[in-house]
Amino acid sequence: MRDNRRKKGTKTSSFGSPGRINHDSTPFYTSKLYEGLPKEEKVKYVENPIPPQFLDKIFCKSSEKMEELPDNSVHLMVTSPPYNVGKEYDEDFTLKEYLSFLKTVWKEVYRVLVPGGRACINIANLGRKPYIPLHAFIAKDMFELGFLMRGEIIWNKASSASPSTAWGSWLSPANPTLRDVHEYILVFSKGMFSRKNMNKRRSTISREEFLEFTKSVWTFPAVSAKEVGHPAPFPVELPYRLIQLYTYQGEVVLDPFMGSGQTAIAAIKTGRHYVGYDIEEEYVKLAEKRIREFLIEYKSPKLFEFTARNK
Repeated sequence: MRDNRRKKGTKTSSFGSPGRINHDSTPFYTSKLYEGLPKEEKVKYVENPIPPQFLDKIFCKSSEKMEELPDNSVHLMVTSPPYNVGKEYDEDFTLKEYLSFLKTVWKEVYRVLVPGGRACINIANLGRKPYIPLHAFIAKDMFELGFLMRGEIIWNKASSASPSTAWGSWLSPANPTLRDVHEYILVFSKGMFSRKNMNKRRSTISREEFLEFTKSVWTFPAVSAKEVGHPAPFPVELPYRLIQLYTYQGEVVLDPFMGSGQTAIAAIKTGRHYVGYDIEEEYVKLAEKRIREFLIEYKSPKLFEFTARNK
């Protein structure tokens, strides 16, 4: 005999609920816990084209003003901000000044992202006396700018982490020191949680990648600064995963601190466009050299266009 009784939906309990069929989470998201946080805005989707001469290019200038990029024109921002920014800008920045500088860039990122576009920030915390939780300060600033936080990924670098001996008080509780073998990837979106695909672009992520990349802990090795030629490179694997997860083929990926060009290489590898900024001419040339070498290695038809554009 068939059971025609309707299966009841679940509701969020005080400690969460494992059931997901017809799950009603409204009581949780309308609770006082969410008061004061940015709210999702149902806005009309706008996607403005970037002039062709500004696509697949790295600009040697500060990303505090990205005049080359129209409002609502970028689909994803991936970056790792510089920690030695004081040296690069010929100033000894206080923490407040450093965060203020970054917030100016994040505000520009908000402007150029399409509605629902994502912003992913790779950051490591600093110091020990006291410890500086940069990821917490940056998250607070992003909230203030109106970004919706989507989560944070722990990049576990344990397999390649330097064998640090900074234990503090060895075998003693007097002053033991934690040795970081991880970094954070903070994930935000502009205005909305979901993003439209007006031009029916193709998703290129595989089933296996989707299952792996949606986990909150990623494990893959770091890359050698000496090997890349930049003091703080992240591996191509990091932007590759974010690009696959958060964009469609042919879309635009921005890195406001391009450095050695890892984000651009990942964008090319996945069939996306890139735009980058860096104030150091040395790093812009390094990134362009590495992009050219990548195109040659993969015998890409884009090599001629890249060479002509960067003469």
